[in-house]
This record gives sequence, C-alpha cells and structure tokens, in this order.
Amino acid sequence: MKKKFFAAAALGAVSLALLSGCAQDQVSSTTMEQATQPLTCMSRTECDAWWARAQVWVTNHSEYKLQTVTDSIIQTAGPSSGKRALAYQITKTPTNEGTATIGFAAHCDNPLGCQPNPWQAGADFKQFIKNGPGLRRTETPQATQQAAPAPGGVQVSPLDQPVPLNLENQPGQSLTPVTPQ
Repeated sequence: MKKKFFAAAALGAVSLALLSGCAQDQVSSTTMEQATQPLTCMSRTECDAWWARAQVWVTNHSEYKLQTVTDSIIQTAGPSSGKRALAYQITKTPTNEGTATIGFAAHCDNPLGCQPNPWQAGADFKQFIKNGPGLRRTETPQATQQAAPAPGGVQVSPLDQPVPLNLENQPGQSLTPVTPQ
C-alpha cells in the first residue's frame, strides 16, 4: 500500500514539475502570430540584406557554432542531448517571381523545454530580419546647435548594416555580439 502511495506521489511530483516548466514557457498569441507569419522578401537587394541579417542574428543568439552557411541554408550544430539551448536552421526558398521566403526553425533536446522559448526566438528573429538592428539614440553637435533641437539634443539615426561573419572568422559562440564593421 505504501509503495503505491509513494509511486503515485512521485508521479504527481514529476507531472507537477513538467507542468510548471510548461507554464513558464507559455507564449502570448501575439508572439505566436509574429513567429508564424511568412517572411518574404520582395527583391534581390532586400533578400540579400535579410539573408545577411539572418546570419548575424543566428551568430548572436546561438550557443552552438554555425555548421552550414550557404545562400539557401544557415544551420547551427546541435542540439546537444539534455541541453535547453536552441539549435537553429534558417532556409531561403526563392520563388519564380524573384522573391524568396525565409524559413525559421529552432529546437532543443530537453523534455523541460528550451531556453529561449522557440516561439519567442522566432518572433524576435523575424522582427530583426524585417526591421534591421533598430535605431539608436546618438548625441550630435548639429542636434544641440539647431534652433529647435530635439529633446535633450538627441537625434535618432539608423544603425549601420552589420556585416555577416564568414566561417573562417566567426566566433562560434553567441556570447560576444557581432558588431557592425
């Protein structure tokens, strides 16, 4: 009788641990929508820029080394058994109309879930690809000397487009962010 009780209690504890792990990884419907929307570039120039951004994003976000980088696939090593870190596979599929669709896949090999959450990583990836590295605030002498300067003399300017690393000089780990050159 005691054996059955302890077995049931152990099973309940394992189930609770798995459920609490899943609860931490719940994703908003907005994030899921962003992660599942197609990512289609509309010109060769845009496709080339997006593909370069994809390599920069994967290099900066993966704990695994880049394994394959071509004009149609970016793939990391991994996932390693039991690790929660994501392994990535990014694909570029051209269409007959001169556009291309960029696909995103991320997975880990841990029953308790991945870190970061693959849905959130997909949404972040797609936002970075579409919008670039973002905007930064920079102090400029021109901004402070204008007759009606921006608040605090701050000007918003786009970042330079990062140059993707090639396999010979890539750091292999994402602990050091790639910076524009």
